[in-house]
Amino acid sequence: MALEWVVLSYAAGAEAIMLLFLTIPGLDLIRKGLITVTLGLLKPFLSIVPFCLFLLMDIYWKYEHRPSCDSDSCSPSEHLRHQKSIMKSQRNALLIASAIILYWLLYSVTHLVVKIDQLNKRIEKLKAQD
Repeated sequence: MALEWVVLSYAAGAEAIMLLFLTIPGLDLIRKGLITVTLGLLKPFLSIVPFCLFLLMDIYWKYEHRPSCDSDSCSPSEHLRHQKSIMKSQRNALLIASAIILYWLLYSVTHLVVKIDQLNKRIEKLKAQD
């Protein structure tokens, strides 16, 4: 199960890096190539959404079938293991949320940058006609 979380964290990291490079001012030379790469990767990165839903269902199933650890019924080591499991589930849920939000931001920013480039080309064309 750990490999799934590693893949999701790498995908979220790649999304964050692409988003950062698209929004940093002054990288106009790199931005054109990055827009092309990002537009090509948006469809494969869309698979993150059902993958995140699957992992979210996995977290829910583990939460529902987790043995309960009341204060008197378990040893300190079992209580610690229970607390670690809860912390890991919360961390993984945060990773899922960040991956989905980063994908949505990357999609929105990429299409906004493409629209701005199209409008700039249209303005240059109109200025050239005058």
